[in-house]
Amino acid sequence: MLKDAFPYGKLIFFATGNINKFNEARRILAEYNIAVAMLKVKTLEVQDDNIENIAKISVLNISREINLPVIVEDAGLFIEALNGFPGPYSSYVYRTIGINGILKLMSGVKNRRAQFKSTVAFCDLNGNVRCFNGVSNGRIAESPRGNMGFGFDPIFEPEEEPNKTFGEMTIEEKNVFSHRARALKMFAEWYKGWRSSK
Repeated sequence: MLKDAFPYGKLIFFATGNINKFNEARRILAEYNIAVAMLKVKTLEVQDDNIENIAKISVLNISREINLPVIVEDAGLFIEALNGFPGPYSSYVYRTIGINGILKLMSGVKNRRAQFKSTVAFCDLNGNVRCFNGVSNGRIAESPRGNMGFGFDPIFEPEEEPNKTFGEMTIEEKNVFSHRARALKMFAEWYKGWRSSK
């Protein structure tokens, strides 16, 4: 069993089917000397207006299935002029109408403020869940730029680097500003203390 192969707390499992998310997480967690392995498992497709609720339910279901300490991450793009759309439905919206669909909805809209939000949820072997939230403020670009990153990255300009989209940034550059990196760093700070107490 996986549980027997790794000492408790020495390796964290990241349940995701998204290799891009995993690569971003691996780099962040390596800065804290936390080893992470990608775990591809099928979980319930939770529908909720709150990404934290989605992450909590997902991590609980996965933890019960594999009986290992695990993290999941859920994120969304919240556009102010669209009342927070696509928000927690960002993955579905990206698969259906894509970047061009969002830009069409934003055609002629002056208020282009947006946020990327991320929740990293951790579940231990006792079913205890902790959530860590990260936010990146920015704006929606007029047109896509860059072929790095994934999802809506080519149309999101973080406020700290307004002349670049996430799609124009390397993983290292994006991890300075991104919602996911911020949530993962909060998790890593907490996890190091939690692990040392075991």
